[in-house]
Amino acid sequence: MEAPLPFGHLSANFTLQEMTKSQTAQRQGINNTPNKPHVDAMQALCQEVLEPVRDAFKRPITITSGFRSKALCQAIGSKTTSQHAKGQAADFEIRNIPNYDVACWIRDNLEFDQLILEFYDGVDPNSGWIHVSYRADGKNRKQCLTYDGKRYATGLDEA
Repeated sequence: MEAPLPFGHLSANFTLQEMTKSQTAQRQGINNTPNKPHVDAMQALCQEVLEPVRDAFKRPITITSGFRSKALCQAIGSKTTSQHAKGQAADFEIRNIPNYDVACWIRDNLEFDQLILEFYDGVDPNSGWIHVSYRADGKNRKQCLTYDGKRYATGLDEA
């Protein structure tokens, strides 16, 4: 039997607080509190994707965007149907590890729904960030995309 997680943790190294933090929500007084299905989805994402990535690269992961309430999605111009609004997605980086390398590792080693290498320029290895989503219902598409700010391209493009 596994030991219970510390209070406020979604997995060994990820907390509910870091998966819901938002400067925009804080500044604008937007409630970004997830419900139980959102928390369950974030827990699955952390345990099935983010923890294995952290273990593989042996470095902390910086979550730049996790759960977004519908009000927060509207405030930042994101779709309210986004997987972020379901607790299924996170944007992140690992300091001093090229985002392209991390994205390729996820593609080759993990189950995921969508993997997007966003704003990666191919010059600065730490440019952009990685968006990854995971569906606990097992209906993961393993869709890989690259987004340059204007268009999406299929696959992971080293630019």
